[in-house]
Amino acid sequence: MTVELRPITYADIPAVADFLHSNHDARVPWARVMSEPWKVEAPNHGFVLWDGERVVGTYLAFYSERTVAGRMERFCNLHSWCVLPDFRSHSIRLLMALLAQDGYHFTALSPNDRAVSIYTRLKFRTLDTSTVFVPNVPWPSLSHRTWISADPDIIASTLAGAELELYRDHAQAAAARHLVLIRGGDSCYVMFRDHRVKHVPCALILHVSNPELFRRAIGSLTRHLLVRHRLLVTLADLPILGHRPRLSFMRPGFWPKMYRSASLEPEHIDCLYSELVCVPW
Repeated sequence: MTVELRPITYADIPAVADFLHSNHDARVPWARVMSEPWKVEAPNHGFVLWDGERVVGTYLAFYSERTVAGRMERFCNLHSWCVLPDFRSHSIRLLMALLAQDGYHFTALSPNDRAVSIYTRLKFRTLDTSTVFVPNVPWPSLSHRTWISADPDIIASTLAGAELELYRDHAQAAAARHLVLIRGGDSCYVMFRDHRVKHVPCALILHVSNPELFRRAIGSLTRHLLVRHRLLVTLADLPILGHRPRLSFMRPGFWPKMYRSASLEPEHIDCLYSELVCVPW
């Protein structure tokens, strides 16, 4: 039968979720993942290949609208490209359908090696993914200096403006976890996700609102992540932190991060509104 390419609609979510559960990753709650937790007028949830009544391939997408350098910009984040072996010749149709959508900046933040080579040929640019490793050590508590909370009410009451909006957009994201650091009159919103490096449980930092306070509170934060979350290492892309913390070491990034845009520069691209916050692999 002819393989049909269609956008993924709300009605397609159960079938696409079953396909990804069976053929991509059974640990991920795909039906939940395919609905962005933030408000956006998304044209679709990605694209799907049908062979008759059977799903044989998918390429999912998250859409978002964000203010960048004072302008509203539209983003399409590409993720979960999965096609059955007998239909791999149709794989590129999924990607080209996504890229044919006008008016979007495209991000691919966890591509495999094969996808990287394809993206490179399609004029995607790479981001700096130099990674900072900080061992989470049970330093003596300095609770009188830095207060750390994961309480949603405390986070919401501490944040304001763009950071509060960012928190509300991601509060229900399946992979994102949230903390607020408070020291004196300063606060820092930290978003992270659980990650494993060679079976070692780690905290992967996705967003830091106040890099200077983060630097001063790194000892309290890493102790909190060890004691409260049982995470042994904190890691982050260097551009997120803006500095290398003490007692840390560097290594190349775990995977490339790429984007395609006619107007935005690498410093305008981050890990938010993407599979890194929504897909708990």
